[in-house]
Amino acid sequence: MKFLAKTAAALVVLASAAVAQTEAPAAWTPELQVRVRAIGTPRVSPDGKRVVYTVSDAATGPDKSEFVTQVWMSTADGGQRQQLTFGDKSSTNPKWSPAGDRLAYTSNRKENKNNLYLLRLGGGEAEPLTDVKSGVSNFEWSPDGRWIAFTMADPKTEEEEKNDKGKNDFRWVDENIKMSRLYVIPVERDAAGKREPRRLTEGNYTVGDFDWSPDGSRIVFSHARSPVANDWPTSDVSLVEVASGKVTAFANTRAAESSPVFSPDGRSIAVVVSDDPPRWAQSGSIRVFPAGGGQPRALSASYDGQPNIAGWSADGRRIYFSEAKGTGTQIYSVDVAANRIEEVKATTAVYGALSLNQTGTAFAFVRQTSDTPAEAFVAPVNDFTPVQVSRANAELRLPPVGRTEVVRWKSTDGKEIEGLLTYPAGYRAGQKVPLLLNVHGGPAGVFQQTFIGGRGVYPLATLAARGYAILRPNPRGSSGYGTEFRRANIKDWGVGDYQDLMTGVDKVIAMGVADPERLGVMGWSYGGFMTSWIVTQTRRFKAASAGAPVTNLMSFTGTADIPAFIPDYFGGQFWEALDLYQKHSPMFNVKGVATPTMIQHGEADVRVPISQGYEFYHALKAQGVPTRMLVLPRQPHGPNEPKMQLAAMRANIEWFDKHLGVGTQASK
Repeated sequence: MKFLAKTAAALVVLASAAVAQTEAPAAWTPELQVRVRAIGTPRVSPDGKRVVYTVSDAATGPDKSEFVTQVWMSTADGGQRQQLTFGDKSSTNPKWSPAGDRLAYTSNRKENKNNLYLLRLGGGEAEPLTDVKSGVSNFEWSPDGRWIAFTMADPKTEEEEKNDKGKNDFRWVDENIKMSRLYVIPVERDAAGKREPRRLTEGNYTVGDFDWSPDGSRIVFSHARSPVANDWPTSDVSLVEVASGKVTAFANTRAAESSPVFSPDGRSIAVVVSDDPPRWAQSGSIRVFPAGGGQPRALSASYDGQPNIAGWSADGRRIYFSEAKGTGTQIYSVDVAANRIEEVKATTAVYGALSLNQTGTAFAFVRQTSDTPAEAFVAPVNDFTPVQVSRANAELRLPPVGRTEVVRWKSTDGKEIEGLLTYPAGYRAGQKVPLLLNVHGGPAGVFQQTFIGGRGVYPLATLAARGYAILRPNPRGSSGYGTEFRRANIKDWGVGDYQDLMTGVDKVIAMGVADPERLGVMGWSYGGFMTSWIVTQTRRFKAASAGAPVTNLMSFTGTADIPAFIPDYFGGQFWEALDLYQKHSPMFNVKGVATPTMIQHGEADVRVPISQGYEFYHALKAQGVPTRMLVLPRQPHGPNEPKMQLAAMRANIEWFDKHLGVGTQASK
């Protein structure tokens, strides 16, 4: 991996773009959607003149199927761009040194384990900073640029590695858990030419987010009982003295405390604190703690109660954060002294990976809309005027996508529901077309105005190009509409939310867009739950595709990696609320289902184990319902290999084309 000279890089990039732009794809296909590049972790240099970001590409071949990420750099005006890292392994999470002359990043180039690398922007090759056995997860530069703090999971012992090779690798559940620890490593080599990492945390907990104090003497960090997803409610915050390794509890209550960030003067620490007790339909607020200890000051509650802190202003008077708002994202600033929240005026879009540079002068973020792919942008803090700095998808010359608009309707109980309706490409007013109801996961997920031509299991741009309309509702339980709305489906899965979805379909039929005789439904995770639930409640849909569906609340609770999830939503364990679990489980309502239903599931899914899909598949098959089940080897809860995503996309298109008819065949 070598640093590419600026002139040569510019010529290579421009030449490749010129070749690629000679021909535009005729129409959207799953293959094209997989090729759309993903942008990540944009960060502005301390002086505000440059920005780094990552670009992820699909890499496929006879024996290869993965997404490979590389680091890019641009001037802040977007005028010059160059690729900094290369190869068949990923380089991720680039971060500027305080002086802005170096970059640190992680790469899995050696033995597929993430290590830290250092790149001097004046020229030369990147050099490894670590050589670890497990893998570096996150890292941060010290304020003076002499150290880097990082987290790493406990590696396997020599005996464990020996047992793995000898197939003596039995294990005990919930025992010998590998915790994530906090380390520091010097940036420069010592007299012996070495860099030796030093471990700072020894406690029986796993470290999460962390931040250096401005003077570099302390690090504030969050930690939970274990890295198991079920233990997020146990998160607390502590401080460690870098020189001595002495750890002091800082925020330790029944609430979950996370995302600690020092103020520029080091006198305060902002922390996101959940409700007490924490709920899985999460809600929290930002609190400002005296860094020396004492009672925190709670800042005003945000609109959605799920703030993501980007950082403090340079003068320490404001804290910037973002969160979902409806089908978009809103960026806010909160005046700490006046305790007043203000919206940062920005174009309606979806903003992700929001960060503030070390001097507090500029934002970096990824922005996208329904019809424009994600790209990296920068904007000055004092005047939010975004400038696009990446052109990662320009060379693809993507075809137009079907138009997407926000639609609203009243549910059966009068609650207002919002969603996104995507029209078929080239849609003509008055034309009735097949409609696909797409249900999001969560249930506290949210459909936002993200680019419909991106990767995933549901190829929305391709489906719209084939003549389908797609409705993506945000029923009760969704994020983006406040805590009360997000918790409005507690003990109610498949009831109020079901009505929200059905009235949404009725709305699109009443608009004269949807053909009521050609309706399909699809969704992943909780969306898979709702899909499997819907076919037990109605026969109005002619086809269904349930992805990683929760079908049995009892067996899901006993096999998933989040066994506290359903008990929190339904008010107790299944032996305490048996009737409730059965009433709201598709498996206990599966008798009489007639809708042709396809199931898609990752074989390595621990969030919703594949047994959930098998239960529903076998129940449908036993009743003679047309059904298929697509098993995706190696895939976790969300398929993460290009070929597996392609398999899922193609299967969905084939399934709905078969049972609804290709959408270009206009109806009635």
